[in-house]
Amino acid sequence: MLKYIVKRILLALVTILIICMITFFVMHAVPGGPFNREKALSQATIDALNARYGLDQPLWTQFVNYMKNLLHGDFGVSLKNGREISDIIKESFPVSARLGLTAMAFALSIGIILGSTAALMRNKWPDRVIVFFSTLFTAVPSFVLATLLLLIFSIKLGWVPVWSATETHYLLPVMALAAYPMAYTTRLSKTSMLDALGQDYIRTAKSKGVPKWKMIFKHALKNSLIPVITYAGPQIAYIITGSMVVETVFTVGGIGTKFVSAINNRDYTLIMATTIFLATLMVIATMICDILYKLVDPRIKYE
Repeated sequence: MLKYIVKRILLALVTILIICMITFFVMHAVPGGPFNREKALSQATIDALNARYGLDQPLWTQFVNYMKNLLHGDFGVSLKNGREISDIIKESFPVSARLGLTAMAFALSIGIILGSTAALMRNKWPDRVIVFFSTLFTAVPSFVLATLLLLIFSIKLGWVPVWSATETHYLLPVMALAAYPMAYTTRLSKTSMLDALGQDYIRTAKSKGVPKWKMIFKHALKNSLIPVITYAGPQIAYIITGSMVVETVFTVGGIGTKFVSAINNRDYTLIMATTIFLATLMVIATMICDILYKLVDPRIKYE
């Protein structure tokens, strides 16, 4: 187990390094620069800004210097406003984290319940209704749903303001973010539950007269959660930092909004920082899920 964890950590570090390299060089390969504006600056001003931020050095030198600073926890400063990027992340990430974790908790809990219900009532009307809505929410993009929710509940009905940092006003962004993972979790849970209910240990439990609720919740449900855990790990990291469109629609000042702004402004250092931050979250979430497999199913062996 320990050997496996160490191997995964080393692999994670290599993965993050490769992501840093790809992001850095692809970003610098795009024509233009961070100081290009509608009102053109003089060449002397651009040269002075490039020298100040080290952008006049060779790319490999810039990359090595950036990685050295990164190892010391220094993400640098924004090329647009001069703020420390670590301060920007500390300010915006809690908003995205709260929004994303709430949406994912809602999606997983409702999705598992609906998927298990559909499996237990297969080919009956509850199953058909659940399958219909899960297919619908899987097909509808989050930005379309976010716009519809905003139009109906904020503009037409006026029940919820567009955005405010209170408990009630998280409702619409959470619904928009949770719709797709909830629908996917529902379908995944149904398939896994049907597979679990067809296993020999379930038939053995039935023959021994084990109560139905105990057979479902103690045996079938527990073993059907492995695919859900596999999906949930990366999805949690993605929904926290990848909710860029939904955050933009609801004017949420999260890290997704900052990422979109950095791309539009060609803010190299902020793009690098948010990309590395997202990649690190994805890798850590995937690693935690792999370790959780053992807790859910003791039969799994790590080699």
